[in-house]
Amino acid sequence: MTDTNKKDQLYTLIRNNPFISQQDLASELGLSRSAVAGHIAGLIRERRLLGRAYVLPDSRPVLCIGAANLDRKMRTLATLQMGTSNPVRSEEVFGGVGRNIAENLARLSIPVALLTALGDDAAGHALQTHAEDAGIDMRGSLHLSNTSSGTYTAVLDEHGEMLLAMANMQLYEQLTPAFLHSRQPQRAAAALTVCDLNLGHDSVQALLADARQDAAHATPLVIVAVSQPKMAHLPQDLTGLHLLILNRGELETRVARALPTAFEVRAACREVQRQGARQVIVTCGGEGVYFTDGDSLDAPVVHLAAREVDAVDVTGAGDAFSAAVCWSLYHDSSDLKLACRRGLKLAAMTLESAATVSPQISAGALDNIDDADLAPPPPTLFQQD
Repeated sequence: MTDTNKKDQLYTLIRNNPFISQQDLASELGLSRSAVAGHIAGLIRERRLLGRAYVLPDSRPVLCIGAANLDRKMRTLATLQMGTSNPVRSEEVFGGVGRNIAENLARLSIPVALLTALGDDAAGHALQTHAEDAGIDMRGSLHLSNTSSGTYTAVLDEHGEMLLAMANMQLYEQLTPAFLHSRQPQRAAAALTVCDLNLGHDSVQALLADARQDAAHATPLVIVAVSQPKMAHLPQDLTGLHLLILNRGELETRVARALPTAFEVRAACREVQRQGARQVIVTCGGEGVYFTDGDSLDAPVVHLAAREVDAVDVTGAGDAFSAAVCWSLYHDSSDLKLACRRGLKLAAMTLESAATVSPQISAGALDNIDDADLAPPPPTLFQQD
């Protein structure tokens, strides 16, 4: 067999598994490691590969790092009464902020990978299968023996608004800095990294340190908050962070004060920028979103109104918003206003669905953005400074 055939075979193996080691390639093809290295160097010169991580030029993914849970949603059939039994309608679905963002991105037809931790239980196997069927690359995820997969239980009122949520997610403590270091080839191959704050403080710190180390060439890092208690996982120094996405309550936790007016939300955004975040997006539910229109401290903080929708279930709307923003950054990296407009559209689609990830989301869903999210904001107390 000619060297050209061997090189083409090697390219096919790498295309099927971009994270395959040189030793495995050598064993598969009956070559020495030096011969494999020579063929890889040739593929890089031909621009069929991009660098040492075997990055294929047409397949750099968005890499999501965070939770993949079994979500239990319980919706009351009448007004909740504390201290007694309440009739509910319940369902189990696949969730977790990192996983939800990844599934939305897969439905939007861009390559996406997920680094998460899964138990060796039925839920873990189901999460893995569902993600792979959705088109999410799960090859780098951590599989833990004698461990239950993460769960999230939400209690919703009769209108679909969340009353209470409980999370059992200790297994994500195993997504340590050492684990992240072991997945450096996958991370280097990403076009964009999206991390949720189910990761521990030290792991988030490690991602930020890597982003700071080679700021000019590092993969852009987006951090998505998940709850007010887990804001403690966010380091004080945010230098190297491309974008922080959080809601108003999480921003209040970050700056340790209430933010009852738009003026105070804007001031808090600038405070987070002074801590090192290049840009910030704050979601405020029905009050819309605020975003920093530029990475300088004198850039304006702009408001966009939320779309008017008949909400069926709020679960997953924030994750859909974040996914659309990331999709937009992947395609139009400099336009955060367009990213937020796309986020509002995908969030509205999710609010109108009973599913955590709307089945209506597909390739082309964000191609056309109308002016529904440019209407004047409603005259609420929060809007008035």
